Amino acid sequence: MKTISIRKKCLAVFLCTFLTVSIAACQKPSEEEETLKDRDKEISQELEFDHSMELSYAEQFAVDYYKDGYVLITISNGDRYLVIPEGKKTPQELDEGIVLLYQPIDHIYLAASAVMDMFVSINALDRIRFSSLKTESWYVEEARTAMERGSILYAGKYSAPDYEQILDESCGLAIENTMIYHTPEVKEQLESSGIPVFVDYSSYEKKPLGRTEWVKLYGLLSGKEEEATAAFDREKEAFEQISQDKATGKTVAFFYITSNGEVNVRKASDYLPKMIEMAGGSYILKQDEEDDSVSSTMSMDMESFYAAAKDADYIIYNSTVDGEISTVDELTEKSGLLEHFKAVEEGNVYCTSKNLYQSTMKLGSIISDLYKILHGEEDTLTYIYRLE
Repeated sequence: MKTISIRKKCLAVFLCTFLTVSIAACQKPSEEEETLKDRDKEISQELEFDHSMELSYAEQFAVDYYKDGYVLITISNGDRYLVIPEGKKTPQELDEGIVLLYQPIDHIYLAASAVMDMFVSINALDRIRFSSLKTESWYVEEARTAMERGSILYAGKYSAPDYEQILDESCGLAIENTMIYHTPEVKEQLESSGIPVFVDYSSYEKKPLGRTEWVKLYGLLSGKEEEATAAFDREKEAFEQISQDKATGKTVAFFYITSNGEVNVRKASDYLPKMIEMAGGSYILKQDEEDDSVSSTMSMDMESFYAAAKDADYIIYNSTVDGEISTVDELTEKSGLLEHFKAVEEGNVYCTSKNLYQSTMKLGSIISDLYKILHGEEDTLTYIYRLE
């Protein structure tokens, strides 16, 4: 009977963990927005609320400031973090589940690669000590240089970090993306070792500038709030200058072909299709109204992609997964059907550079490339190039 009881308890623990992780990973945006709107700001009798951070576009996090420098960060999935100023005591009787972050926050283990460019843009690279990517996988030049110099060390990929290494150097924070929910045991191990885990949700933002505005959050964590505001304002200005132009009526497809021959495309709700629209184009793949998942991409067979995108005026191949290509022939070798696309027949075929995804704080330059392509001004492209 005792063995059966133990088995039942283990099963209950497993189911509870599974459901918690599933909810965190799959919570719908509408529910997340309500989480932030109705967030509790009275988290301790010792803390007096002062004001909240003003956000123009970001919808996946909120920041509340309290007297004496305490700051509460709330993420759309319900996670909460209290930033405690250096030298200040921990408030008593805090709400349960709030993760404590003690300033200065340094020796960071960065496993969310899209965040690196944000730290670079605010001159806070010195706060990062460990990387989940090896030197050759970085396309952010400053990160690659720091790893070659030894100021940033490779500490294992997100799913298998080198716990001993990061513990030996007193890692102050692990910044992960939502992939960590596929390996919950890693998150639990880090936390049980005394390393707080912060999960980045910037990729869930509906608006391109919402994604960029997360730099304000990392400016807060690194003590570079003024620099973060300035960095965001620069990108915002670049977007606003371009988005004032009229639509061109030109259609664009953005995709890559997987190793098994399927086509991976961005959903119309993703930030890249929205950047295409802001640049004056129209994303040719429409959103499925019945699709309410939070994923930003979807896979389809080549025949379905052909039917949906064959008449696109421009096609852009996403090289960030399987590498850059140089010619149209290299692209059509992946599938003969591509030869019959209007854009291929008219020579309007482009490819992204491999550093596109990691260039989080260069979205202004990327939308500028899209604008130039759509308006026939492509002499000075930076992140997208025409295939020969």
